[in-house]
Amino acid sequence: MKRKSTPILTIFTSALMILFALSGSEALRAQQKHPLLEASVHKGKVLSTMNSGGYTYIEFEENGKTLWVACREITVSVGDTIQFAKGAPMNNFHSRTLNKTFETILFVSRVTRSGEKGEKDDGTGTPGTPPPLPKMPKGHIPVGPNAPQVINPAPGSVNKAENGYTVAECYDKKDSLQGKTITVRGRVVKFSARIMERNWAHIRDGSGKAGTDDLTVTFGDMVRVGDLVLVTGKISYNKDFGSGYIFPAIIEEASITIEETVKK
Repeated sequence: MKRKSTPILTIFTSALMILFALSGSEALRAQQKHPLLEASVHKGKVLSTMNSGGYTYIEFEENGKTLWVACREITVSVGDTIQFAKGAPMNNFHSRTLNKTFETILFVSRVTRSGEKGEKDDGTGTPGTPPPLPKMPKGHIPVGPNAPQVINPAPGSVNKAENGYTVAECYDKKDSLQGKTITVRGRVVKFSARIMERNWAHIRDGSGKAGTDDLTVTFGDMVRVGDLVLVTGKISYNKDFGSGYIFPAIIEEASITIEETVKK
């Protein structure tokens, strides 16, 4: 399934929602080796910058060391002094819109230039009133306080896919399924858009128990919480996305058929 490069959420939302996408799987914190990652507040000089897909990527120098930071799109120039609070680091992050892989990059909610209105003395530059997030494109699922609530399908409420597997079987048979293309039917219980250049969903079918009842899926189309979907894709286990984010079971770049959708 091909994905369109349509900016939907800002890095601000994405950084916060990474934790949402990871819920239901074990997140292990990796040891960070970059010398700048331990600082709680950053202040440095802009060496290079680029905008792409609604995001601004900034290479900055701090205490003789260089690092990349990404935030919602802002206006910043080479030579500016920027400041921001500690963000979420990602290792080997690949931006599809830039076709560039960053060895280490920080995702932050806000970057300000020195002297910008709202800058705090502590260097965080947190504004009094943050700029509004861009409007969601037409047809996007509700987010924030209007987002649908997480559901949990009752056991037996979702029929197993023909020649496919239940969510529980995906875990029970992991030794034989690793790297294979499989089909699973389930209800979307969580959905996150445009995190690390992809859409994420958790599906459940009422099988399994805590730890084996939830399957992570990445794909390109939009779905809604509550949709009944048929997912086909290659499954892998203990997938490490860097920075300690490890998924026990995940189907990536899946094709999804929505068999039953929730009302808008």
